[in-house]
Amino acid sequence: MTDKIKVAVTGASGRMGREVVKMVLEDDSLVLAAAIDPSAGEVDAGVLVGLPACGVIVTSNLAQALRDSGAEVMVDFTVPHAAYNNTLTAIENGVRPVIGTTGFTPAQIEQLDELCKSRNIGGLIAPNFSIGALLMMKFAAEASKYLPHVEIIEYHGDQKLDAPSGTAVKTAELISEVRQELRQGNPKEEETIEGARGGYYNGFRIHSVRLPGVFAQQEVIFGGYGQTLKIRHDSYERAGYMPGVNVAVKKVVGYTGMIYGFEHLMD
Repeated sequence: MTDKIKVAVTGASGRMGREVVKMVLEDDSLVLAAAIDPSAGEVDAGVLVGLPACGVIVTSNLAQALRDSGAEVMVDFTVPHAAYNNTLTAIENGVRPVIGTTGFTPAQIEQLDELCKSRNIGGLIAPNFSIGALLMMKFAAEASKYLPHVEIIEYHGDQKLDAPSGTAVKTAELISEVRQELRQGNPKEEETIEGARGGYYNGFRIHSVRLPGVFAQQEVIFGGYGQTLKIRHDSYERAGYMPGVNVAVKKVVGYTGMIYGFEHLMD
């Protein structure tokens, strides 16, 4: 492995992809090995983010790009229906996937873990790369030990494809690891409109809001006798995820197997 980590970026002309390309180009310890985008033509990757030409060609052929570029890590912020196949392609070519796209099922994550181990490489699927969001999840899990009545409300833009968000699901999983299942609310309650109480998870509810003008927020609300506790995280721009992505790219080369959750790479 070279001193500089060779990185391939899928969805390079997308809004998240552009931020990843920019992050890689601005870090002297990383090299942009390939930029892949299904809708892109022969465009220099530097042009995508308004930086000087970097000599990397954007292509739509992921497998060929990974083979020809010698990429060591692939970063994917695409869409759920594409990210799974992209991850398989990366592993098949011995490239470590760092996936910020959500929507993977537990069965898929288990399968990808086995494939990574068979190739003796590491990988990461992270619902959220924001340090603040990870702390929000950690604090929520801790609070649920003492205030087990909880609901999650997550807000995203109206173009988000999966609901609930990966961050909400990961938060619910972390809470469930330390909180025994407790079915909340009145046992005789009825929904006069289907779905009014949100999605059911291990006794509590998750609500997904989808509206234009919203970027990404999540609120975890705890209720107790005579009190409530709200733990909230707000993301305002995509650049806020890049420090976490940078750490993941550098640390994943030292792991074997598919890691689920960026918190496992944090000190």
